[in-house]
Amino acid sequence: MLARLPLPYLLLMAAFATFIFCLVVDRYVKMRKATVACFIVSIGCCIGMIVIGGMQYQHWSVEQMLVLYSFAWTGLTIGLVPYRKPYLKYLDEQHRGIKWEKYEFPKWCPMVTVASVIAAGLLGTILVK
Repeated sequence: MLARLPLPYLLLMAAFATFIFCLVVDRYVKMRKATVACFIVSIGCCIGMIVIGGMQYQHWSVEQMLVLYSFAWTGLTIGLVPYRKPYLKYLDEQHRGIKWEKYEFPKWCPMVTVASVIAAGLLGTILVK
């Protein structure tokens, strides 16, 4: 369904998902180098998904892979939301000079991230046909 949209709209959708992801990383990490690295990794992942999708037995098209990329990246961005408070707390402690050997995140945070990416990926798969 969404893969039938014109390619420029799908590119805008992928660019918006990448922009939102980089914006969240920039707000959480507050380091430009990390944001630029996430942007470069995002572009690499998008190109990699397109190449791997074309090599599959089903031959996923560029349009289908752009939809899946957009949904997966949006799911990852939503999954990063639970990390906000603990990460900002650790960042504040680091600025005050308090260093920890190991930073503990709640055990449910990774589960929320994985569930969010899986749910967004499934929704993208359903809407790509």
